[in-house]
Amino acid sequence: MSATRTVHSTPAASPVLYVAFELSWGTWKLAFSVGPGRPPRIRSIPARCHSVVMSEISKAKLRFGLPQDAKVVSCYEAGRDGFWLHRQLTHEGIENLVVDSASIEVSRRKRRAKSDRLDGVKLVSMLIRWHHGERNVWSVVRVPTNSDEDRRQLHRELIELKTDRTELLNRIKGLMAGLGLSVVIDAKLPARLAKLRQWDGAEVPPGLKGRILRQFERLQLVVRHIRELEAQRAREIREDPSAQGEQIRRLMTLRGIGANGSWLLVREFFGWRQIRNRRELASLAGLTPTPYNSGESQHEQGISKAGNRRVRWMMVQLAWGWLRYQPKSKLSRWYQRRFGQGNSRVRKIGIVALARKLLIALWKYLETGDVPAGAEVIKKKIKLVKQAS
Repeated sequence: MSATRTVHSTPAASPVLYVAFELSWGTWKLAFSVGPGRPPRIRSIPARCHSVVMSEISKAKLRFGLPQDAKVVSCYEAGRDGFWLHRQLTHEGIENLVVDSASIEVSRRKRRAKSDRLDGVKLVSMLIRWHHGERNVWSVVRVPTNSDEDRRQLHRELIELKTDRTELLNRIKGLMAGLGLSVVIDAKLPARLAKLRQWDGAEVPPGLKGRILRQFERLQLVVRHIRELEAQRAREIREDPSAQGEQIRRLMTLRGIGANGSWLLVREFFGWRQIRNRRELASLAGLTPTPYNSGESQHEQGISKAGNRRVRWMMVQLAWGWLRYQPKSKLSRWYQRRFGQGNSRVRKIGIVALARKLLIALWKYLETGDVPAGAEVIKKKIKLVKQAS
């Protein structure tokens, strides 16, 4: 019986122009190449100038002796510029990759020089390796559609506004504490502020009073925006007929999963990502372990934190809520059996493990309809509407 070896054909048989973008605010670096062993062609262009990009691509084809209809493969690192460039290049017929910056390999033998030129050369060499079949050279970001990306704006703005609200409240309290005073911060704050007296009977100094009132005006604006966004979200939860709207409502039927958690999970993950397995799901959230194993030295370094920080933060909050509202579920009993008797540090480590398991359970619930073992499901629709509003 003879063994046969499968020979994989590489895309290098046809002429290909490789382009790597190194993006910055004022100037972009473009690195062109046609294959390994060839010195790259480096060009600097004004940022966000698409006509110049296409002109440089045509010039590079002439420089390397390629036909004008030759295939073009490009890449750039995910960052502040988002995905508009990817969509524009794809529209022009260019195969583009958006690369996770944290997945790019770096030599640890010595300190390396770093500049836009060197980064562009490095990117184009790795792009060639990826195109020739070396898929583990880096991680490619899945690009959302325009509509999916736009749906993420509401909850992200809401998170930022709530952070601003906390900062303003703490700032007002801190200013008052400097005088040895405390006051309830609500709509009647200006009237209360006028009646406050310091230890010697003096009023609040006029400069400080004006500063507090201006901070209070900002706080009122932030609170108003929060209420408007929460009302908009409640309406969409009740009325959205799309598949994502249905997913949000299904998650909210589980006791302990409210509007904040279900909305964020669907908009960030479940509504548009094609998740293949539970390992990929945990990796997307940054909840995968990072063991260290070198000879006889073996220890755990914690979770990777390389995924979506908003989902990771939300899952930890949902895990604490799951223990409270779903105490009879299989996941809660597992946590109590393994971590419940430990100290605070052990319980915090355990809650991260529970968050990972809960994320996988919620994904299976949406994909297959399997309710997490022992979990309580809210049957009455009226409760769902009240919870959303």
